[in-house]
Amino acid sequence: MNVQPLSLRTKIILSFLVVIIVGGSLSLFFGSRLVKRTLISQAQAKVRHDLGAAWMVFNEKLNDVKEIVDSTASRESIQDAIKYDRKDILFRYLSRVRNENSLDILTLTDSKGNVILRTRNPQVIGDSQAQDEIIRMSLMGGICSFPQIVNRSELIKEAQELADRAYMEFVETPKAAQRPEEKEENGMMLKAASAVVDENGGILGVLYGGILINRNYEIVDRVKEIVYKDEQYKGREIGTATIFQHDLRISTNVKDEVGERAIGTRVSKEVNQAVLVEGKPWIDRAFVVNDWYITAYEPIKNISGDIIGILYVGVLERPYIDITNRVILAFSVIAVLSVMLLLVLLFISTTRIIHPIKEMVLATQKIAEGDLSHKVNVESKDEIGFLANSFNKMTADLKTANEKLLEWGRTLEKKVEERTKELREAQAHLIQSEKLASLGKLAAGVAHEINNPLGGILIYSHLLLEDLEESSPYYGNLEKIVKETTRCKDIVKGLLEFARPKEPEATSTNVNELLDKSLSLVGSQSLFQNIQVKKHYSTDLPLIVADSSQLQQVFMNIILNAADAMNGNGRLTLRTYLDSSGKDLIIDFEDTGPGIREEDKKKIFDPFFTTKEVGQGTGLGLSISYSIIRKHQGTIDVQSTFGEGATFTIKLPIAGGIEDD
Repeated sequence: MNVQPLSLRTKIILSFLVVIIVGGSLSLFFGSRLVKRTLISQAQAKVRHDLGAAWMVFNEKLNDVKEIVDSTASRESIQDAIKYDRKDILFRYLSRVRNENSLDILTLTDSKGNVILRTRNPQVIGDSQAQDEIIRMSLMGGICSFPQIVNRSELIKEAQELADRAYMEFVETPKAAQRPEEKEENGMMLKAASAVVDENGGILGVLYGGILINRNYEIVDRVKEIVYKDEQYKGREIGTATIFQHDLRISTNVKDEVGERAIGTRVSKEVNQAVLVEGKPWIDRAFVVNDWYITAYEPIKNISGDIIGILYVGVLERPYIDITNRVILAFSVIAVLSVMLLLVLLFISTTRIIHPIKEMVLATQKIAEGDLSHKVNVESKDEIGFLANSFNKMTADLKTANEKLLEWGRTLEKKVEERTKELREAQAHLIQSEKLASLGKLAAGVAHEINNPLGGILIYSHLLLEDLEESSPYYGNLEKIVKETTRCKDIVKGLLEFARPKEPEATSTNVNELLDKSLSLVGSQSLFQNIQVKKHYSTDLPLIVADSSQLQQVFMNIILNAADAMNGNGRLTLRTYLDSSGKDLIIDFEDTGPGIREEDKKKIFDPFFTTKEVGQGTGLGLSISYSIIRKHQGTIDVQSTFGEGATFTIKLPIAGGIEDD
């Protein structure tokens, strides 16, 4: 079965359709995630702000208790009644204060912390409250207020009704952490205590009062009223607030499934771990009783810094989810309509593209048949028009192809000749290297063979010179023989050093001291009388492992060459320092001589090369120096501009040593 190939129009439309669908799907996916993340982030920022408002209400209530207790304790009538043991007056006045300010307890102790009056339960007195941290702080002469967990026995002392309010049986809560207990008997109280002080500053006792938060909804309802203004979404309150005693809801406006306050339910396991165990705030989505909320939790701490509960605010997550879904649906509808509109526009635009392409196909068929004179008649200014012009240009270019091939052949021959020349030069360099190696062997042989005869000539010439009077006509000739023989001996010595340098002896060497020693050896010569020597030594140079005598030979060679170049008049600058890496030691010899010609730089370290006059040098000094420095795993280079002096630079490794042969 033959499958009909797809037309170009169909391929273009399908390709664009795939791109549009994939791009739209990705945009919709990431866009929806971005929208959801943005909305949830805004909700989290809101609950974080709402939690701050909740803390203001919570602390405001605690401060109210503090101000009531403090202002009452500072009254002179209270002080006088305590002094004169007028408990009837104390009971009437303090009971009125407690009732007018809706306090759950208002109790008075003596200066040792023993209770002398309970306004709600006046029959129970005499027990000590000195172990209570808030009261103990106040007995020192101040005022103190903190949230506090009050155990059941203390609540019963104050009033049985308070103990009954605090008692709660746990309600089974989805996602809550497991607890061995099944009920809570203690209560959380906003408690304040203030010392009662006489006119002399003596402490007469402590007045303490408080509000039991268990089943007291004033704070949480005040938060909801201020922050959320009783807003609802689909019959459900958007914002909620809760005070937890540990993980138990003791005051809340979160509703359970039957619409009652969810007293006795507990916080989720994740929040329990983060807030109560780790002591961190929690701002995230959380499952609250029976629905998901965007929540904010922070620990409530007592006077000792121990976590005794949680303050919570939250907004229903459902409104944000619904907004996200509506935005995604709107995006989806817009995307579908856009795809349909694009398909219509794509069909129209492909028609304008396909027609000139068909003409191009016909033209290429004729060109393939050999009709190079055929022209493509497409006059559009777009890529297809450029393609048509390229076809037309191609037919013209084919006519000149053979000429270009011939020209390329000639160019190739020229490149072959150039490459052959380079190979010849390389071969000549190799031959020269082999000659130098042979020269070394020859130099060793020649030096060995002529050294002994030269020694004999020099000895007998000296003996004859000693026996002759200076007035003898042969005295001058013998002096010349001695001088030239000595020069030959120096050349032989240089040949031997070049051909067979002695093995270096590695020792710890101070380069600065070695430079000074080299200068002292040559400084007394008349050549140095008018040469100014400047030293720039680094004082923190480490010792290096080197043959000090060989290095001294190198230093003296370079110093003497510099003095010769300056003709005994100029400035010689010596520098020592470490390079930027700290691994190499650098020594610079800078002179103010005439410099070195560019063509001489390449040959300056070659054996027997010298720019001195005949008889003034062997041309082996720098070659031997080069060999010694290489033996020490270092380098020696020269920088010079003709007419502006020269600088020889020696680089020696600090951690290196001397190469073995």
